[in-house]
Amino acid sequence: MANVYLGPAGIPQYVVRAKSTLDAVKAVRELGLNAMEVEFVQGVRMSRELAKQVGKAARDYRVRLSVHAPYFINLCSEEAEKVEKSRRRVVDSLDRAYHMEAWVVVVHAAYYGKLGPERCYEKVKEELERAYKESGVGAGVYIGVEVTARTNQFGSVEETFKLAKELPFVTPVVDWGHLFARNGGVINYGEMLDLWQREFGDRHMHTHFTSVRYRNGKFVDEHEPIEREMPPFEPLAKELAKRDITITLICESPLLEKDALLMKQMLEEQGVFLA
Repeated sequence: MANVYLGPAGIPQYVVRAKSTLDAVKAVRELGLNAMEVEFVQGVRMSRELAKQVGKAARDYRVRLSVHAPYFINLCSEEAEKVEKSRRRVVDSLDRAYHMEAWVVVVHAAYYGKLGPERCYEKVKEELERAYKESGVGAGVYIGVEVTARTNQFGSVEETFKLAKELPFVTPVVDWGHLFARNGGVINYGEMLDLWQREFGDRHMHTHFTSVRYRNGKFVDEHEPIEREMPPFEPLAKELAKRDITITLICESPLLEKDALLMKQMLEEQGVFLA
């Protein structure tokens, strides 16, 4: 049976309205959830001191924390200044994650651009190695390289898994909605979970879940409530019921904790309960 950590991407707003990241940790536990992703969407504006306070609250309330680095990251930009700023955002995210005892920093690493997939892969690898060294966090925090939705973005399953094999501080982050979109509306949860366990054994699997939008003949990376079922969550719940795996499910639906609670209900219907 799966060992599941489940919670929202960011501060609860719908079932309860938390006022801050610090307040949100308590709210997540009171909702009966046990995970939360701290979102540095526009930039890393949290102080180290606040990060420590958030970490203490997470320990007290037994909430597993992760961090999402700012979205303005492109380690394969043609402009050296943009690469430098991107790397700095990763470094700052790692630093705050370390101080709040979050175990992974999720990163959208790059667009292929003129480098193309192969050269972009090497550039991402080089820049992440530099970022990790500059951060000084040691073995306490993973860089989570996210599976992305767009085919012009770095982040295929093959790329993220290969990178994690080559860099011990990297772990893939499987975004189920992104994977569904990248594959043109096709997803096989069991196949992906089996692949994870073959490649990484009992390593904790960090994932995101949301439905995505269908527009102009294709699935695009625009988040929708999970009731849209693109992809459906119930088949994933059924697959988790069959497996001995430790997994985090971060709900990135626009309905945040409301949909996280719906996911919890669907898991419980399959006999899967939170850790």
